[in-house]
Amino acid sequence: MSTQTIEPTLDRHECQACGYVYDPIKGDDKRDIPPGVAFDSLPEDWRCPVCGARSSRFSNLGTDGSASGFKENLKYGFGVNSMTPDQKNLLIFGGLFLLFLFFISLYGLQ
Repeated sequence: MSTQTIEPTLDRHECQACGYVYDPIKGDDKRDIPPGVAFDSLPEDWRCPVCGARSSRFSNLGTDGSASGFKENLKYGFGVNSMTPDQKNLLIFGGLFLLFLFFISLYGLQ
């Protein structure tokens, strides 16, 4: 019988009191938490470095670069809901840039 170890995920967690985001890739310099420590592996006495809230006041944001929003809503829309924030920014600002180019090209008409 083989035993599987469950590896903790490196999800980011946000403090519901002040909005501080604990990123396990960066760690916590103020509390001497090195990079790579998952939120579930933090000491029990760890608190938010900004407001001092307990770890129970944090909510899971998922991994950095994952699709934003509620997981049950990702399947709706025209595929935009499953895009990462960087992809959404590229779509929005790329569309605005193309619209700007189209507008500027109208000056070429006489």
